[in-house]
Amino acid sequence: MPSGTRVPVWSRAGILCTGETYREKVKLTFAKGAFLDDPSGLFNAGLDGALRRAIDIGAGTRIDETAFKALVRAAVALNKKGR
Repeated sequence: MPSGTRVPVWSRAGILCTGETYREKVKLTFAKGAFLDDPSGLFNAGLDGALRRAIDIGAGTRIDETAFKALVRAAVALNKKGR
């Protein structure tokens, strides 16, 4: 990513997620993803990290909207707990 490029950050009671664009994908990185339950298996990158988890979305990829909303809500709840 070029220097000076801005990365969107979504937050609520702390950072929830950042978004990065690449030529082949968009990467949504959840700051505390390792602490979130992901029963639908949305996380597909950074799975070995101790803190962050990410969702890489390539062209034509469809994301389960209900599962994504649940993941965001769980991230907000975790932030509100102060973990």
